Amino acid sequence: MEYGAIDLHTRRSQIRIIGEDGAVIVERRIDTRAPELARVFGGRPRMRILLETGTESEWVAQALEQLGHDVIVADTTYAAMYGSRSRRVKTDRRDVAALADACRRGIYRLAHRVGRATQIRRQHLRTREHLIRVRTQTINALRAILRQAGQRLPSGSAATITRRVRTLELEADLQGVIAPLVETLERLAPVMVAADRWVRDTAAADPIAPRLMTVPGVGGVVALSYQAALETPERFGGDAGRASAYLGLVPSEHSSGEGHRKGAITKTGPRMVRSLLVQAAWTLWRQRRRVGHLYAWVEQVAARRGRRIAVIALTRRLSRILYAIWRDQTVFRCEATVA
Repeated sequence: MEYGAIDLHTRRSQIRIIGEDGAVIVERRIDTRAPELARVFGGRPRMRILLETGTESEWVAQALEQLGHDVIVADTTYAAMYGSRSRRVKTDRRDVAALADACRRGIYRLAHRVGRATQIRRQHLRTREHLIRVRTQTINALRAILRQAGQRLPSGSAATITRRVRTLELEADLQGVIAPLVETLERLAPVMVAADRWVRDTAAADPIAPRLMTVPGVGGVVALSYQAALETPERFGGDAGRASAYLGLVPSEHSSGEGHRKGAITKTGPRMVRSLLVQAAWTLWRQRRRVGHLYAWVEQVAARRGRRIAVIALTRRLSRILYAIWRDQTVFRCEATVA
């Protein structure tokens, strides 16, 4: 049997194919494109090919699988996979040699591969986040220009900002300055409406999202983003703590000998979901009548450690609650908030 490895890069990647005895059969650099992969790997006997997880890894893995090969997408944090590779001399050829040998010996740890449906959902949510960021930056630029001219926008929502701009009496030259910003906001408005409609429709049709949305502070965006990040509760073996760790919501730790010190949260994993959960936690905190002793608990934490630490603690608890609801196919009940 042959064993392959690819050190993936955006434009050009290093490949290596070896035999059972480790002898090199093919080694070259190719363009990271599907036709090139088909030219090199197509028509060869079925082999096991190892890739490091990354931005390009999933589409490359699917392309190789369509060619009839077994593909391993490996966790890059598994140090044993790289053998005795020297950190002082790092080249693509050395990297791919280590990966090919790890593939032949079976020294790797599988990374989680995201399904096509989850990948599409993540892209929808990422696109919506980008549109919101563009709208926010445009509004901030517009406000700054108007303030420099002694003008202030009346208060209101982002959806009504162009209407509020038109209520201002502006000089012609200032109108010319802000015209591109106003036009950008006008073009973004229907796109944002469509993005929000996608969230509503997808959440309503999803079997899990409505359950997650029974938690105060959790709307369609948070519910869909949380699911898209974790994909399935079985991935974490039913352990809500592992899910929180994946989202970067557990404290970092520095322990040696007799010293044990915990620091700020690790902030590993998907940043967007973690940010959304923090926002949801602030909203949850304000729902005193709806969350009962959960509110009392976070108030006690805030009294001891301060509000910033308390909201992170509540965010971690919220992530565990959402996981338990998903895992157990239940809904939010305030008296059962411990996952």
